[in-house]
Amino acid sequence: MSHRDVIKGFKLFTVLLLCLGLDEVVIVVQSQRNSYHARRATQRKEEILQQAAGLGQPPPVVLLLHELSEYEGVWSILPALPHLSLTNGPSAMWFFFIEEETRVTVAALGQVLQRYQAHEEWFLGRRLCDVEASIIHHYAFSEDPSSFGYPDPAAGWALSAPLLRRLADRMLHEHLKSDFTIDLSHEIALYILEEGNGPKLTAVREFCIESEENCASTFTSYLPDCGEPVSRRDLFVAVKTWHKFHSDRVSVVKATWEKEAEFLEYYSDVADDSIPTISLGIPNTERGHCGKTFAILRRFLSDAVPKTDWLLIVDDDTLISLPRLRRLLRCYDPKEEVSLGERYGYGLVQNGYSYITGGGGMVLSRAAVSRLLSSGCSCYSDDAPDDMVLGRCLTSLGVSITHSPLFHQARPDDYTNQLSSLQQAVSFHKHWNIDPVSVYKHWLQDTQLRDEL
Repeated sequence: MSHRDVIKGFKLFTVLLLCLGLDEVVIVVQSQRNSYHARRATQRKEEILQQAAGLGQPPPVVLLLHELSEYEGVWSILPALPHLSLTNGPSAMWFFFIEEETRVTVAALGQVLQRYQAHEEWFLGRRLCDVEASIIHHYAFSEDPSSFGYPDPAAGWALSAPLLRRLADRMLHEHLKSDFTIDLSHEIALYILEEGNGPKLTAVREFCIESEENCASTFTSYLPDCGEPVSRRDLFVAVKTWHKFHSDRVSVVKATWEKEAEFLEYYSDVADDSIPTISLGIPNTERGHCGKTFAILRRFLSDAVPKTDWLLIVDDDTLISLPRLRRLLRCYDPKEEVSLGERYGYGLVQNGYSYITGGGGMVLSRAAVSRLLSSGCSCYSDDAPDDMVLGRCLTSLGVSITHSPLFHQARPDDYTNQLSSLQQAVSFHKHWNIDPVSVYKHWLQDTQLRDEL
């Protein structure tokens, strides 16, 4: 290509950008309140604004999701739509939603959006689909799971302004069919589809994960490099079990990830010296394990166990990579009140609460455990759902629930293999219909990593 052709192409591209002013694009960074995540989101915002300044264009509007409202439930996006429509809807033509670690090439984004008529309803993204019906998606579209597409949040996804305004109006007048928020991008796509009355996701090749030609977005990693992993001695691991699972589930923990833990205790309904397990005086319950979990929290703060910065609570059928977890924890300040894992929501549209789902592993800083227990918050019954009770308590105390997609409540086969979070997963859950040792070795064991002390 000659120099003249390059100049000509640049002039044409500038004309396209002028047709769609960057200031008509609202970029929403799906940020979190935790200080580490807030810093990363601010850095992303600054990068985007610097790019726009270099183009000599009025910049796009860049919003940090956690700053839109004091209500933490806006992370589920749907409760945020009325606010976005009211404050930015009249002037915006497009809304582009990205993760904190999604990099945006502003000029390329403008070029991509220019291809679509902004006065029409458009839902754009990198298309994901289920190969098989999945429990985390409530077995939706079980006859043909691949027929339904939902956006990869790591690549970013876009709504035209007319679509966002209509969705915002629906939010003000309709109740959601489910009280639970589990898989955000899948549930948003379902809401937009509106049982066939709304638009399907349109796949956009320039919304990328890995860097390719003409990408408008790329993704770095859900497992950032914040320095050396925290020491093994800074993490205490609590495994919840009961006597009927000692032989099959506990044996898997011992065959896989137990050796990576410096401090680990098994808590059961009976004391078994052969493992060993510790009885906390809480009888086993068929449903939730709130009584047992709160007993673990009290023991964590007692002199009965080594004093560590972090507590990890897992089920006996949780598979986890402790080296990856310790690498992830380096990004967080243990002096802050941190609750970390896979975040679910309950009743978020009606001012509900978020919680870390237990099967994927619940990580709490010592400061968070201290705040929780000193508040007097407790179980309404021993068999209450421990993860939900913890979430409700922490939310009432103003402690943010911090999400990492690297924690998984289900098995690897329950997720589409296109997800970025699978490649450096911290955890999976359930032994049903799998060989858990093989799953651990394939998905979670890092033979190349040195286990720092």
